[in-house]
Amino acid sequence: MTGELFVRERSEVAPGAVHVPGWLDLAGQRRLVAACRAWATGPVPMRHTRLPRGGVMSVRTVCVGWHWQPYRYSRTADDVNGARVVDFPGWLADLGREAVAEAYRDGPVEWAAAYEPDTALVNFYEGDARMGMHQDKDERSLAPVVSLSIGDTCVFRFGNTEHRNRPWTDVELASGDLFVFGGPSRLAYHGVPKVNAGTADPATGLRAGRLNITLRTTGLGAR
Repeated sequence: MTGELFVRERSEVAPGAVHVPGWLDLAGQRRLVAACRAWATGPVPMRHTRLPRGGVMSVRTVCVGWHWQPYRYSRTADDVNGARVVDFPGWLADLGREAVAEAYRDGPVEWAAAYEPDTALVNFYEGDARMGMHQDKDERSLAPVVSLSIGDTCVFRFGNTEHRNRPWTDVELASGDLFVFGGPSRLAYHGVPKVNAGTADPATGLRAGRLNITLRTTGLGAR
């Protein structure tokens, strides 16, 4: 890849957890940046999520398909303005299937064909924004989570399924990187302890900060 002294190789960080560097090309990144900007301006605006005990998340979030608030999904953003979130676009589901096919390319082809994401959480990191160790466990489905990174490079900490403490592995996620975790790693704790400000490439359409788009299957059907 241009500008890199060493080529970053794909790796299986843990069983079912796969990192694919540089998976999204610039055109794909620009398309996602444009889509995220549109989603962030409504009908439900991007916001800092308030936690049940009163804390406020440092990242700003907007949802697609289903609205997430701790710790449930709904069609309407009852903790923001009560509006219904935008529908989950078919092209984004197709991108998710392509991502699963790439991550599990040595597995059965039906794994990707059966992947039906119906929600996306878009997190924007700016300033000192970070993400503590947590599990993605509010979904009824244990289908893989697809994570796409655009903008500033971050340290992504991928842990174990039992607790927030060690052992964990720190992975550098750069713009265009894909990370998929499913199977035995689906409920692994993970977080973002550091974002390297000023590493974003303006050619992506994002001049500063980090966008993280995670695709998930809620298991809630069409209701």
